[in-house]
Amino acid sequence: MKRVITYGTFDLLHYGHIRLLERAKAQGDYLIVALSTDEFNAGKNKKAYFSWDERRAILEAIRSVDLVIPERTWAQKAEDIVRYHVDMLVMGDDWEGKFDQFSELCEVKYLARTAEISTSQIKSDLSIG
Repeated sequence: MKRVITYGTFDLLHYGHIRLLERAKAQGDYLIVALSTDEFNAGKNKKAYFSWDERRAILEAIRSVDLVIPERTWAQKAEDIVRYHVDMLVMGDDWEGKFDQFSELCEVKYLARTAEISTSQIKSDLSIG
């Protein structure tokens, strides 16, 4: 079984997120989503509209997502790759090159984002963030 992991906040879930998750799942058989906790986001001066529990419930309802785990720190990625026997780390191409150091542990792949949609743009349009 080929295991794939991706990381993100996945707040105000939109079709760009869904496409990324579907394409990440297509890279293997089992998709793990490491979801940024509220505390981790606060440390990045970022506040999600929905709580971690709400975002987790939304992600767990998506057919392509097999497991949701908490992302508590930047440093946990190597641990996660080993703990969950990950074969591939997938991220959006806005992170291109930022996770190449993990190629010693697993394959690293950057997928093109859906250019016309972003959570930041939605928040700006709605004046909520």
